[in-house]
Amino acid sequence: MTRLSVEMLAADSVEPITSAGHAQLGIAVLAGIAVIVLLITQFKLHAFLALTIGSLALGAFAGAPLDKAIASFTTGLGATVAGVGVLIALGAILGRLLADSGGADQIVDTILAKAGGRAMPWAMVLIASVIGLPLFFEVGVVLLIPVVLMVAKRGNYSLMRIGIPALAGLSVMHGLVPPHPGPLVAIDAVDANLGVTLALGVLVAVPTVIIAGPVFSRFAARWVDVPAPDRMIPQRPSEDLERRPGFGITLVTILLPVVMMLAKALVDIVVDDPEDTVQRVFDVVGSPLIALLTAVVVGMFTLGRAAGFTKDRLSSTVEKSLAPIAGILLIVGAGGGFKQTLIDSGVGRMILEISEDWSIPALLLAWLIAVAIRLATGSATVATISAAGLVAPLAADMSTTHTALLVLAIGAGSLFFSHVNDAGFWLVKEYFGLSVGQNIKTWSVMETVISVVAGGLVLLLSLVI
Repeated sequence: MTRLSVEMLAADSVEPITSAGHAQLGIAVLAGIAVIVLLITQFKLHAFLALTIGSLALGAFAGAPLDKAIASFTTGLGATVAGVGVLIALGAILGRLLADSGGADQIVDTILAKAGGRAMPWAMVLIASVIGLPLFFEVGVVLLIPVVLMVAKRGNYSLMRIGIPALAGLSVMHGLVPPHPGPLVAIDAVDANLGVTLALGVLVAVPTVIIAGPVFSRFAARWVDVPAPDRMIPQRPSEDLERRPGFGITLVTILLPVVMMLAKALVDIVVDDPEDTVQRVFDVVGSPLIALLTAVVVGMFTLGRAAGFTKDRLSSTVEKSLAPIAGILLIVGAGGGFKQTLIDSGVGRMILEISEDWSIPALLLAWLIAVAIRLATGSATVATISAAGLVAPLAADMSTTHTALLVLAIGAGSLFFSHVNDAGFWLVKEYFGLSVGQNIKTWSVMETVISVVAGGLVLLLSLVI
């Protein structure tokens, strides 16, 4: 999905946009977003339809032929569903296996017994940060959110008090810490040192995730006080189970895809030869699709069979897991279609051209460019790659530490204010059962806190290192 988006951004027409074109495109972006928000909030239209109409409106306001706007939207929708959609489906199956077998109960009961009261948000942010280290954000969400919802429900916690720390842990790892794809691409673009970037990334990530997670969740819980949505909570297994899997084997099953993806990332760093047989094997084994698919197949034995499931019961469990996520898949896919329409209309290129005339410090410039592209396109990866490519010449005269900080400034900016053009916005909204306004008050503000705090820490480090 992200690779396709980046290729399309690069393949956009090479002719520069005129200043008049910049103005028209800027108005078109604002108008497209306004249409989506208005249709959802005022006319109560389903988000899938609102995103579809908003994408076509954006194309029309930008002066693009209708057939090209339709092609951009359908391409983005298809790429998003092909990438994120399959992961959501596999995550839903694994989540249902966990729930029906009693494995999820074991995890939740253990967490509630070991970390209660005020310690729970800290426990969730720690778990999310560790699990999220090698995972794509979407994979982390589908693995963690069912557990988050169950902990909130069983422990009678505010959903935001538990959910925001988990999301913060995933998001910070995604934007700041290698071996995530975004930071790795930026490291390559500006020729930064991977080890130094990793060390400084962790140094920035720790206070950032504390502020955006457990600390901010106190305010988020006051602003939006909602219960965990029953339709997304794995239900307690029926009492006819012969037994339920142990905590250890359940944890191994959940962490299996994490270990597989982490192994791939480590091999990529150590071997660093795309033609090497070992790296090619781990590239397959550690891909999100294979990792989650493997966990599902293993889970059928370690969870389903361990609970005494018959073949028919396993088949029924898989079938029941897919129905609740149909709406989520369509909404997330439409969010990807809107993002692709933005990219193909030339928004990313417009921001790159405008930013060439900004005379400000390199680290702040990198952060601002990433912020602008993130706001316009909704893609953290596209923002990271585009910003890194633009500021790469500035890294030529930088020290090793400042080059690493340049990468972190780009990563911080790429997380700024997720909104309606980001597929992740809709993923979080649907899993948590929030309205658009509630999601902006919590998820979008949390992303902004991460971006601003991390960016500020990067600038402070540049003064003392």
